[in-house]
Amino acid sequence: MALPDPHVIVLFGATGDLARRKLLPGLLRLYRAGLMPPDFRIVGTSLDPFDDASFRALAREAVEQFPRSGSGVDDASSWAEFSRRLSFVPGTAGPGALADRVHAARSELGGGRLLHYLSVPPSAARAVVRELGDTGLSEGARIVMEKPFGTDLASAQELNGALHGVFAEQQIFRIDHFLGKEAAQNILALRFANGLFEPIWNRQHIDHVLIEVPETLSIGMRGSFYEGTGAYRDMVVTHLFQVLAFVAMEPPTALEPRAITEEKNKVFRSLKPLDPACVVRGQYDGYRDEPGVAADSETETYVALRAEIDNWRWSGVPFYLRTGKRMADSGRIISIAYHEPPHGMFPAGSGVGSFGPDHMTFDLDEASRLSLSFYGKRPGPGMRLEKASMQFSLEETGLGHDVLEAYERLIHDAMMGDHTLFTTADGIERLWEVSAPLLADPPPLEPYPPGSWGPPSQDELIAPHRWRLPFERKWRSNAVR
Repeated sequence: MALPDPHVIVLFGATGDLARRKLLPGLLRLYRAGLMPPDFRIVGTSLDPFDDASFRALAREAVEQFPRSGSGVDDASSWAEFSRRLSFVPGTAGPGALADRVHAARSELGGGRLLHYLSVPPSAARAVVRELGDTGLSEGARIVMEKPFGTDLASAQELNGALHGVFAEQQIFRIDHFLGKEAAQNILALRFANGLFEPIWNRQHIDHVLIEVPETLSIGMRGSFYEGTGAYRDMVVTHLFQVLAFVAMEPPTALEPRAITEEKNKVFRSLKPLDPACVVRGQYDGYRDEPGVAADSETETYVALRAEIDNWRWSGVPFYLRTGKRMADSGRIISIAYHEPPHGMFPAGSGVGSFGPDHMTFDLDEASRLSLSFYGKRPGPGMRLEKASMQFSLEETGLGHDVLEAYERLIHDAMMGDHTLFTTADGIERLWEVSAPLLADPPPLEPYPPGSWGPPSQDELIAPHRWRLPFERKWRSNAVR
């Protein structure tokens, strides 16, 4: 991987949860992996009354509490080199003080590029953008925007308008960490680097597609934020539709940002507006007792839906998406279900068809696993069939330590100016346009017990098929199911 130019990275919300869990440990790991610029400075800012010393102490605590391979503080010399590049400007000091610190940092580098990372609530994003324009810190800079990007079409257009008033589109990086995962990118490699799979990646061979992201976690202390978003806005528009585009896109003319982005946007343009009758919304029992949640809240913590793509490759193939909080297990999978062949030649009781269709399943967790299931003959007399699988796991390659965590990869891509794994204004606005019928007329909430797989009506939504999770057999320890 190429090295970026010298950079000043400005972290807005530098003392928040995302910065502590992902950004600061990720930046340290990039530095230790030799993937940071030859010289750089990190300027943190937030509403907390920190100074340089207290920010460095917070960063040290963060990398100790949320270590990644190669991102701890065990190497004292490299930690000292990294931490001396950290500085902090409290938000109460005003935009001018931040601008002065950034200009001083750039002078230390003899110039260099400027990257702003906005790890701030959506309500604060426009004010930060405006300040960057007023202080001149937007000139020649790049800006990383965190999700959610609006809550409907009007708010997304308003936010894009505010951004475009200060930044050109090529300066803007709207982040989706799901696309930074190794397994998500492996979809492109599997489809387009192999002659076996692309010819069967269409409606003639694929029956339906499943994208499932259940979570065992509750909303915790994020009640005030979650009340304004819910599972659909927080996960489906931001993450699951982006993954869907990787699965459904046409082959790009080149493996470069503009070509891949155009093919993803073609998928979004081909998505049919969502039918509220093909959506299930749920809320886990006890959600209304969470801090920051209204006693009569109608916010969904679970959503399952059927999406359709109206083009030649995918016409008639349903895409089933679901995600939720407080579910029985956590997972991130994409599963491609193939058409079942005629079974007339097999005797009754052979077992053919008993375990459903053949599936190609991607595990989007950091392990980056892949399984292709199929029917095979059980050893012994007679014709008795069972499900078997061909498998791949990143663990088996011995290269797991080389994998960049999603935020690490995306920060590096933003410094390089690579938009491949980021979303565009047109793409996100189209997704909100597709969402309009659901947002205008959402189906009623259905309660579900914490620790379950969601409301029972989800099975009616997908019938006669069934959800891939929970697996009948678990992933094997160093391979996959």
